[in-house]
Amino acid sequence: MKKLINTAESVVDDALAGLAAAHPSLVVRDRVVYRADGPRPGKVGLVSGGGSGHEPLHAGFVGHGMLDAACPGEIFTSPVPDQIMDATRAVDGGAGVLHIVKNYTGDVLNFELAAELVDDVEVASVLVDDDVAVQDSLYTAGRRGTGATLFVEKIAGALAEVDAPLDQIARIGAEVNERSRSFGIALTSCTAPAAGKPTFTLPEGEVELGIGIHGEPGRTRVPLVSARELTALAMEAIHRDLPLRGDLLVLVNGMGGTPLMELYVVFGEVAAFVRGKDARVTRSLVGNYVTSLDMQGFSVSICRLDDTLTRLWDAPVETPGLRWGR
Repeated sequence: MKKLINTAESVVDDALAGLAAAHPSLVVRDRVVYRADGPRPGKVGLVSGGGSGHEPLHAGFVGHGMLDAACPGEIFTSPVPDQIMDATRAVDGGAGVLHIVKNYTGDVLNFELAAELVDDVEVASVLVDDDVAVQDSLYTAGRRGTGATLFVEKIAGALAEVDAPLDQIARIGAEVNERSRSFGIALTSCTAPAAGKPTFTLPEGEVELGIGIHGEPGRTRVPLVSARELTALAMEAIHRDLPLRGDLLVLVNGMGGTPLMELYVVFGEVAAFVRGKDARVTRSLVGNYVTSLDMQGFSVSICRLDDTLTRLWDAPVETPGLRWGR
């Protein structure tokens, strides 16, 4: 194992210190990442979080137009309730707080417990469960939350910036989740610093279809084939679950170790697939946004847009991981 770390035990805190040093718009306190300019009176606060190792998710999406705070856990480990409680109280500007939670058992339980214990703040939540690959996994009851988490954070964050009420922001976050689907494919495993070896073994010449962002099992393993064929497998799985039509927001996401050139090859195949359906790619992202440490592979996330969602997606955003319009 070769990694740019000091120690396996300190890697999360060292990375957060570097994040804050690189971005003065952020403050890190008690392992929570905050906007330095918050809270703003009358604005709903947005809090998300999860295990580290998926950067820029979640801490890299703290800032104008997205999250007010992110709670990073240890690598691939949920944040603890105390972190979430501290973040919830700190970002409350008097209009309540929305929790955006990926559907992993630890995340769900700890965010629920924190919401119950913070009885002096009105809290609503949106559960993200966009992954069509598997119904249940080692980490979840039901579908996993993956790439659509970014969609929910961005669109809900834009609505919060114009001081919309908590119930409206929660509704639109849930709508984004309902309109979104994702599917991931791994070419290699990832290596957690504390483990020092790959999370799973994937033989040469094979890929894993439907991988999760923690290296949990997918649907099946198949021989490595062309990017066109792999992309078609992902897109067919999404299309069967949520037929592609109308205007689409498409994220072709790297898992942390895939060259951008290869991701653009995949995006070209996604665009060709969509052209064969009653649909159009009108908004897109290509790059590493919801990663799994150094895993090689990709995921595709699709959201069916309408005029309101498009307008909110286009609204200004300024975070370490996503920025436009300012």
